[in-house]
Amino acid sequence: MAVVLDHTIIPVRDQQAAVTFYTTILGLQDGGMVGPFAVVRVNDSLTLDFIVADASPSRHYAFAMTPDEFAAAFRRIQTAGLPYGDSPHAVDNMRGPGESPGARGMGKAVYFHDPSGHLLEIKTY
Repeated sequence: MAVVLDHTIIPVRDQQAAVTFYTTILGLQDGGMVGPFAVVRVNDSLTLDFIVADASPSRHYAFAMTPDEFAAAFRRIQTAGLPYGDSPHAVDNMRGPGESPGARGMGKAVYFHDPSGHLLEIKTY
């Protein structure tokens, strides 16, 4: 069996705002509350577990998507009026997508922040 990431705990200022953002913008699924965590399901093998805590320093999370999922998420970012950019060093230049390396090589990417200030990246190969 290959080793895969099962879940990760993400500190957020507001759990409901995080769940709403990740389900609305990225199209992920609300997994409800599990103990102190607000859970969002990324796919069949990965969940994001949001816990209320100081979210700084900002962390970076990158999500690989199919070209269609990427296009839909990028449209939702634009429709929501979220600042975005074509590189992690120009998150609010309102350009993109850019090209950046990832686990599978170079791919199209867009960068933006979640409500707790974490740097998010959506990418497609």
